[in-house]
Amino acid sequence: MKAVVLRELGGPNLLKYEEVELPKLESNEVLVRLKYASLNRRDVWITFGKYPGLKLPSILGADGTGEVVAIGDKVEGVKLGSHAVINPALNWGENPDFNGPNFSILGMPTDGTYAQYVAVPCENVSEKPNYLSWEEAAALPLAGLTAYRALFTRGGLKKGETVLIPGIGSGVALFALQMAVAKGARVFVTSSSGEKIEKAKQLGASGGVNYRSDQWVKELKKVMGGADLIIDGTGGENFINLINLAKPAGRIVNFGATTGPVPHLVLPRIFFKHLDIRGTTMGNPHEFQQMLQLFDEHQLHPVIDQCFPLCEATQAQRYMEKGQHFGKILLEIP
Repeated sequence: MKAVVLRELGGPNLLKYEEVELPKLESNEVLVRLKYASLNRRDVWITFGKYPGLKLPSILGADGTGEVVAIGDKVEGVKLGSHAVINPALNWGENPDFNGPNFSILGMPTDGTYAQYVAVPCENVSEKPNYLSWEEAAALPLAGLTAYRALFTRGGLKKGETVLIPGIGSGVALFALQMAVAKGARVFVTSSSGEKIEKAKQLGASGGVNYRSDQWVKELKKVMGGADLIIDGTGGENFINLINLAKPAGRIVNFGATTGPVPHLVLPRIFFKHLDIRGTTMGNPHEFQQMLQLFDEHQLHPVIDQCFPLCEATQAQRYMEKGQHFGKILLEIP
């Protein structure tokens, strides 16, 4: 089969499109003939060696959709020919509140979806929602699951609350916007791009500001007031501003640190406001099903920015690195 393989570290240019052997099925696994895969920021980080548990060579890619073409002899509940969407959260563990020690994400160290075929445990395969295209369904799993858990399990979102989502345009941020709006929240966003803010408004955001403005915090407070819930994947220096923007007794849920560590954190700003700051990542199998049900109930459609052929995975990752996309970046599998 054709696959995109990472054999050495140093960035996306070292990805190789080549012929590899078909995956060998374990007794509890299914083989999926993939139609589309979706990029995530972790894919780029892995190529630079900036991700824990590195194992090479690896076929990258956490997200994918396709048809089940073979099943192991102990598989139950999955039929040949099923239209599958893959949950990339492997071996979550027994406690729904946090992942166990054997947890990993599909696409390194386990070979992933930048390939024509992938083998996954049968419990990680769900039926693709009928109303979603193959492309849309492939865009959903990792980012959709992360956003769902951040909003509802960790964030405790309630109807009518005010939500702030910094750095709109990434997959998680957009899914959080769509789900929060669907649940009756008032959502505000930030971006360095006025065009992205306008696109977010078209998806239901109540407003937004450009964080490159010297007065962006004051501008946002003027239009938003304070935030009951902030969903943050950026970290860095702006995290201090998020503390200022949170209402007393507000919640900040963080799932990433794309702009680096938080410097000079002043604890009294947290405890005098009675803030909850919570961490989260990915989600458990039940949350994955709840996320799919929410999308189905509200007929939400993932935002897709661009689709590349599988053989252009390097170009796709380079495009992601620029950070100018709005929505998910896909790979079409030949």
